[in-house]
Amino acid sequence: MRIGFIGLGAMGAGMAQNILARHGQLNVVAHRSRNAIDALVALGAREVQDAARLARESDLILLCLPNSDTVEKTVSAMIPHLRAGQILIDTGTSCLTSTLALAEQLSAKDITFAEAPLTGGQAQAEAGQLGALVGCTDETFARIGPVLEMFCATVQHFGPVGTGARAKYINNYMVMGIAALVTEAFGLARETRTDWAQLYDVVIRGSADSGVLRRIMGQAKDGDFSGYAFSVANAAKDMGYITAMTAGMGRDTALNHAVKAFFDHAVAEGHGERRLSELLSPELGAARSAD
Repeated sequence: MRIGFIGLGAMGAGMAQNILARHGQLNVVAHRSRNAIDALVALGAREVQDAARLARESDLILLCLPNSDTVEKTVSAMIPHLRAGQILIDTGTSCLTSTLALAEQLSAKDITFAEAPLTGGQAQAEAGQLGALVGCTDETFARIGPVLEMFCATVQHFGPVGTGARAKYINNYMVMGIAALVTEAFGLARETRTDWAQLYDVVIRGSADSGVLRRIMGQAKDGDFSGYAFSVANAAKDMGYITAMTAGMGRDTALNHAVKAFFDHAVAEGHGERRLSELLSPELGAARSAD
């Protein structure tokens, strides 16, 4: 099987390296940064000039792209060059309605579209320890499962296309809700002059402990705000997808709108490219105080 990969960002670079190490072959398209692709080519990957050529010269194509708009544009560029029997896998957290529409559009051409949104971050991608929440047919899962296992420690098949996105939304709703609460709580701790290190040491021994808390505050308590690499803009994007799903279910709540508003406000203030943990940096705290 000839595997192609598009999206060599922080996550994609590690995923692609694991595929290459385990499969021995990989077609890649240039990313805006040459570092990742040069490293992969040095290891034996084959660089192709664009998505169209990748589509012609791959049997299975993995997409690791930032949002549904980018996925749609990339797939649109490939469609004239795709052929019956090929498989496309979107590994990003994408809009549910877009995912379902793409799956239907490609199915009409006898091309399989599967979704496998991922849990974990850059470190897990590099270590091959990601988790995949897969939506596709049973037959397709039997074919793509071994590929996903090249960079994932856990691969769970939730059902047909759409079920992976719904499961990922629920996961990310919990993550973003906890991240917003941790940021608010430790911001309050700063304002009340409560020592972060002492508070953190107590909290991790109680019911409020969580992986999100540790990723945000484990380093922030010592003045390093780089611990949680997920961007504020991605958090806002995901909460937009989540609230759209809950609205469609008639399950709108004050909580999901509050979490969405928290990240939308941070983006509006110009912090979209910052990491989640940077929302607690002193410079942002000073700016909020000035407001």
